[in-house]
Amino acid sequence: MLTAIIALAAAGLALALVTQIGAVLIQRAFPPQGRMIDVAGARLHVVELGPRDAVGPPVVMLHGASSNLRAMQPLGDRVAKARRVILIDRPGHGWSTRARVADSTPAIQARMIVEALTRLGVERAIVVAHSWAGALALRIALDHPDRVAGIVLLAPVAYPWRGGAGRYNDVISTPLIGPLLAHTITMPLGFLVANSATRGVFAPQPVPANFVRDSETLLLLRPREFIANAHDLVTLKAAVVEQTPRYAEISAPLSIISGVDKTVSTGIHSRPLAASALNAKLIVLPGTGHMVQYVVPDLVASEIETMAGLMVRDAVTAQ
Repeated sequence: MLTAIIALAAAGLALALVTQIGAVLIQRAFPPQGRMIDVAGARLHVVELGPRDAVGPPVVMLHGASSNLRAMQPLGDRVAKARRVILIDRPGHGWSTRARVADSTPAIQARMIVEALTRLGVERAIVVAHSWAGALALRIALDHPDRVAGIVLLAPVAYPWRGGAGRYNDVISTPLIGPLLAHTITMPLGFLVANSATRGVFAPQPVPANFVRDSETLLLLRPREFIANAHDLVTLKAAVVEQTPRYAEISAPLSIISGVDKTVSTGIHSRPLAASALNAKLIVLPGTGHMVQYVVPDLVASEIETMAGLMVRDAVTAQ
């Protein structure tokens, strides 16, 4: 019995060492590319693209769960040919940190994002959000309506769904046990399943070449980010339950682009949202999976450009 305990402890220490070394190597491979902005309760990593003096509102891009701003950068590079684009690592993700892991809800992260935009001198923006961040963009529009010129949602989460956020996320969110697992087995396990998990998110489309590397997905396997991501997922359902009755309050133009999605159901989220919001447009793409910004980037960029053009036209008319 004692021998088994000693062996188990030794294995745990070895896995913790592997995780610590792995986190250092991952961070060296994928260093921050932007600037850090301090806000109440967080330090946010921001990358700015395109001309700062572009006509029209800036475009703010927010990534989903298990991700970071690099997942939005190919779309950002495309839009930045004509617009100022601001990519943000959500609090606790990528190179952004947050003081409390419990600051996981769209309401709290919305306040942090808006504070960062204020520090960047951005008064109003078009908010482009994917997946988990759909609920965040909607929360920004609800709590800070004067800061949102328009919203473009890509396969967004907006409503409660049946079931939970996955057993492993529940465990990782548990005090003591969660951090113990995150600092030992999560990284080795993550390396084994990263490619298959990515294929599932993109299905039925193939995964772009070098996506895991180019999107810096492996940053997720660092313990502090994995724990933050789990908390985001576990607390999201209750958060959208609280905010869904208010969607009719959103007056900003809203464009929703979704596929026939097995990750985030279009029927549960996008269609009801389009029916509830006052000024919503819904585009459903048969045969398209969850990663809309990679599958139809021209369409997404066109929707953003159309919305930005309307903002400019309305501003000129008002003069």
